[in-house]
Amino acid sequence: MLDRVFGWREEPSISRPESAPEEPGVKPPARPGIALALGGGAARGWAHIGVLKALDESGIEISMIAGTSVGALVGGCYLAGKLDELEAFALSLTRRGLIRFLDFRFGGGGLIGGLRLSKRLSERLEGVRIEDLDRPLICVASDAQTGHEVWLDSGSLVLAMRASYALPGVFEPVSCGGRRLMDGALVNPVPVNVCRVFEQQMVMAVNLHYDLFGRAAVLRMTAEEDSATNADRIGLGAPAIMPRADAAAKRREKLGLTRSMVDAFNIIQDRISRSRLAGDPPDLSLQPRVRDIGLWEFFRAEEAIAIGYDTTMSRISEIRRMADSHRSLVTG
Repeated sequence: MLDRVFGWREEPSISRPESAPEEPGVKPPARPGIALALGGGAARGWAHIGVLKALDESGIEISMIAGTSVGALVGGCYLAGKLDELEAFALSLTRRGLIRFLDFRFGGGGLIGGLRLSKRLSERLEGVRIEDLDRPLICVASDAQTGHEVWLDSGSLVLAMRASYALPGVFEPVSCGGRRLMDGALVNPVPVNVCRVFEQQMVMAVNLHYDLFGRAAVLRMTAEEDSATNADRIGLGAPAIMPRADAAAKRREKLGLTRSMVDAFNIIQDRISRSRLAGDPPDLSLQPRVRDIGLWEFFRAEEAIAIGYDTTMSRISEIRRMADSHRSLVTG
């Protein structure tokens, strides 16, 4: 029996969804289609919009969506019939206009309160509950106190999406069911296992971190400071006048607070993704090449959406074969 508070699941184990019939030994009929595991990735997540558009245009049925972070946002809007509105919103963002949706604050649990963003979501999705969607949606979050993986499968759609993308240090944690919830990418960046728990036979993952780093490697080094760094520290050995290009390159190499947070988050998601997908691989994995899009470059939506669309269409024949195979299993 799963402990449930406001639709969340702690210590998930294999179990039938609540909609399953209560008669022992009887399973609900499998819905034809492919289950999607949409991974996190902040601004890179606009690529999910392109993926879903390509699947719809090709007539590929989707049986359920498990989403982490921005994957939960895009997946939730899609199942609520608001994908076109989300796309229009994403395409309307500009570098300067993005500031209108950020409510900076200091001394709280995050740099951005997120109230302006949640208000925009509430205007479009007010009163929408996860259990009222025509297909299952699971928004993955993490418990700030215990580190448990949390599955939000019922209740307020907006609140579940907010909890799933509440990146620590940036967005404030979301209070839900007596718990403080944060970004699900901290524990499950690409939630393939969620689809498996719901007994989905065909699962396709969309991994936005695959090309950020190479395969895990171990390096052996001698612990010595770089001579240039040491010279800068003591004020010796550096030229009095540095060429402008070299000075710009040097500034880019410095690790500021924001750059350190972004690099750390990228590394964490990449390594956790590789580990979890190795233990529970999807039947098919899409890896849109979005590494050049920064985590906070939400104004590059057109580029990200196009990459997601093109990546999906390049493998659509393979996806269609997988969907047809599943359909024959269900109907056969």
